[in-house]
Amino acid sequence: MMRIEPIAGRYGHIEIEGRPHRIYWEEAGEGIPLLCLHTAGADGRQWRALLNDPEIARHYRVIAYDMPRHGKSSPAPGTVDEDYRLTADGYVAQVLAICDALELEAPVVMGCSIGGRVVLHLAERHPERFRALIGLQSGAAVPPYYDTAWLHRPDVHGGEVCGAFAYGLTAPTSPEAERDETRWHYMQGGPGVFRGDLYYYTVDGDFRDRVAGIDVSKCPIHLLTGEYDYSCSPQDTRALAEALGIEWTLMPGLGHFPMSENPPAFLAHIRPVLDRIRGA
Repeated sequence: MMRIEPIAGRYGHIEIEGRPHRIYWEEAGEGIPLLCLHTAGADGRQWRALLNDPEIARHYRVIAYDMPRHGKSSPAPGTVDEDYRLTADGYVAQVLAICDALELEAPVVMGCSIGGRVVLHLAERHPERFRALIGLQSGAAVPPYYDTAWLHRPDVHGGEVCGAFAYGLTAPTSPEAERDETRWHYMQGGPGVFRGDLYYYTVDGDFRDRVAGIDVSKCPIHLLTGEYDYSCSPQDTRALAEALGIEWTLMPGLGHFPMSENPPAFLAHIRPVLDRIRGA
């Protein structure tokens, strides 16, 4: 018999930085708003396990949107041929626009990779707007460790090379079917989107000189990182946590995409965090 998942998908017309956008999001559950930010070059499908978890859905309205140009969200009209580059200011404006459009009151925001970086910018600039912030694979900076030009070249299959990079960041202990689905999302990305996101991750979003500007008493921050990650290593997250003066969680056997590459293992780590936030 067919099993139907309790996830609802919708489109909304939202203005972001003065431009109209047609944005797609999926949601499930009721209660405290939990806005989930996907990784560079991917889309909201990475959060399917969270959206499908009945325990979390009893207390949280889980929302996972596709960033503009990602997944089912379109580029702003007239921008298809622009050289896309995600910036810190643009990313923060995007998240705030989504929160405003969906009328999310004191939401929890959880992001992974670039999403784990932007929670730092949100904590610095707008801590009063959030109940809590959760960073997965979150570090203050990452040095460029490969030539991102390979991600968008006319003589290279963009989808396959993006998928290969993503697959290499998953843990060898994660289930093969979930690792395959994770890289499949990357293989479907638009031209230049992954590379454009990495501009924020490696250049414009560098947060090393700004960590001291975060006051964790204004908004709780929770950090969780998988052990199999050379993009944001456990050492990177440890250094960030120490600079912020907070605890962090190492997730054994997980890589750069914990929520999608091994959902059961990830849920075991994130449920207690969400319980603490709800009880605070």
